[in-house]
Amino acid sequence: MTIVFKISDNLKDKVIKYYQNKVKEKTPPYAIFQAMEGDTTITLYESGKLMFQGTSADIDANLWIDLEKKYNQRIINYDGTEKKETPKEDFMELSTIGSDEVGTGDFFGPIVVTATYVSTKDFEFLKNLGVRDSKKLDDNKIKEIAPQIMKRIPYVTTILDNKTYNSYHSKENNMNKVKAILHNKALLELKNKNYNYAKIVIDEFCSKENFYKYIENVPEQVKYITFMTKAEDQVLSVGCASIISRYIFLQKMDELSDMVHTPLPKGAGEIVDKVAQDIKDEYGIEMLNNIAKMNFSNADKLK
Repeated sequence: MTIVFKISDNLKDKVIKYYQNKVKEKTPPYAIFQAMEGDTTITLYESGKLMFQGTSADIDANLWIDLEKKYNQRIINYDGTEKKETPKEDFMELSTIGSDEVGTGDFFGPIVVTATYVSTKDFEFLKNLGVRDSKKLDDNKIKEIAPQIMKRIPYVTTILDNKTYNSYHSKENNMNKVKAILHNKALLELKNKNYNYAKIVIDEFCSKENFYKYIENVPEQVKYITFMTKAEDQVLSVGCASIISRYIFLQKMDELSDMVHTPLPKGAGEIVDKVAQDIKDEYGIEMLNNIAKMNFSNADKLK
């Protein structure tokens, strides 16, 4: 897999710093550096083009694609095409169905996608709870408010366990395709309950065209979706979906931690590498296949 896009100027220094300890001695012509992250080769060219090559290119590219979306409102697809964030509608007067996912950037733990239905009559209740993007709430706050939301707000959650993920993910079935299929499944189940909603909203992780390409072989597809960046901050149904997904992800992480008798860290940094090595040494590689995403570069670093 090869993914190429031009990195924004405000992220270029972050890219250089992030890979500074992984650069190769030889640099290709017109390149600032070339580095290795697991089995992925990363090259930054003087033109600003950032290239990822390898079986896990989508995983490594996602870090910078997410940052482009966060800081520059750029929606970048794996084929290098992109678009600017579209003007936002006001969803504060509408009942909506929305979905969001958790776990795609974590080496340990499953992928959790939740869809929720939020009626306008629930707005005051949710605002009083302080509902917003789960990424901006610490785990204690998530554990406090999620059960209250789940008692009142209709929701459907789809969980992809690690063993199933590892058997499915491939060059053709990349992370965005996995997410698209899970979102479609959760949204479809909730939509078929016939709630009186005005819009269906997804926190945008790929273009509309690519989303429907990813699910083209799924028997039933959700149509007329609004794809919106930073939707969890603007649409309460997406905000609720984000919080519930995070809450369930934390529960699953606790269960997996009990399996290996050690707290599993979130993310994919150096502490994750150490814990993964300890688990492999004690339980063997098959245990990691049951609790981690083995296409992440963390797995390639195991001795």
